Amino acid sequence: MENLSLPQPGFVVPHSLCLVNSFKKWTGADLLPGNFAPADLAEKLFRAPFVLVSHGMQSDPILNYGNRAALELWEMSWDEFVRTPSRLTAEAPRREDRARLLDQVSRQGYIDNYSGIRISKSGRRFEISRAIVWNLLSADGELCGQAASFSEWKYL
Repeated sequence: MENLSLPQPGFVVPHSLCLVNSFKKWTGADLLPGNFAPADLAEKLFRAPFVLVSHGMQSDPILNYGNRAALELWEMSWDEFVRTPSRLTAEAPRREDRARLLDQVSRQGYIDNYSGIRISKSGRRFEISRAIVWNLLSADGELCGQAASFSEWKYL
């Protein structure tokens, strides 16, 4: 990857707080254990050994965050990643299953232990396991997107 430093700190720092605060609200657990200043938190999430991704609330949601592990797994730069409709991270035949999952998350707040097949930019297929998917809430409690995290995957 040509750029593995923390991208767009003006967005990423507050978004990192949204990611961890929303995760804590829904699951009761810490996404990243410890107490960090916002900029340090953003840096630690970006460099974390697990995959962390999110998308916005558009009618066809666009990815708006991927940490270094996600960028490497999907074989994209930050600029490519944050222009990608999130549905394109799954193969076409599996997009309906993915849409049902996201609808379930919208209703429940989060789900854990999700597994599914995803596809990278180059067409490399991989199966994710034990993913947690949750709704993102703004500081005023409004739904502002969805996020997912996982640390288990295997190439197919």
